[in-house]
Amino acid sequence: MGNAKSSALSNKLLEELKSNTKYSETELCTWYQSFLKECPGGKISKQQFEGIYASFFPDADPTAYARHVFRSFDTNADGTLDFKEYIVALHLTSGGKTMQKLEWAFALYDVDGNGAISKNEIQEIVRSIFNMIPADDQKNLPEDENTPEKRSEKIWEFFGKKENDKISEGEFIQGVMDNKDILRLIQYDEPQKIKDKLKEKKH
Repeated sequence: MGNAKSSALSNKLLEELKSNTKYSETELCTWYQSFLKECPGGKISKQQFEGIYASFFPDADPTAYARHVFRSFDTNADGTLDFKEYIVALHLTSGGKTMQKLEWAFALYDVDGNGAISKNEIQEIVRSIFNMIPADDQKNLPEDENTPEKRSEKIWEFFGKKENDKISEGEFIQGVMDNKDILRLIQYDEPQKIKDKLKEKKH
């Protein structure tokens, strides 16, 4: 602790992040310095993570969604995100390869982590997404998906499931890959201004 290495990324982690994300060595090193400034202990708490989301959505309530996103990236379930988990989260929510992104989306919707998604879990995540959409924007949504219940029903019907059925990871990924409309329904599309803000925060 306290030596020069503590403020520099290890070569092993740097190479791993470079090969698994779209980020350059310069970007990763710059973000690591910012990360340590914000979180000197090298970990970001759930509360800090929710605070970051809150600053991006001043006109809505992203708390529930942020909590689910945090859970899906806290891979070792220790209640914090380290730098690696944080960068993977940034990568997958702002880009990422389709298969990686869909595996993450499945983890997001699998609220209890049992390897399958129920209708209730779909409703829970969709409701948290709706909390982030300003009321004025909700008015412009298509009639058959302008409430969390309608959107959840539309997703569930697409998979052809009965009320108490479950969706496996394979079914989920295949279904979304076969139908771009479902991809649109299951995710929250960050408005451009939020992407711009993210870029500002990174520099």
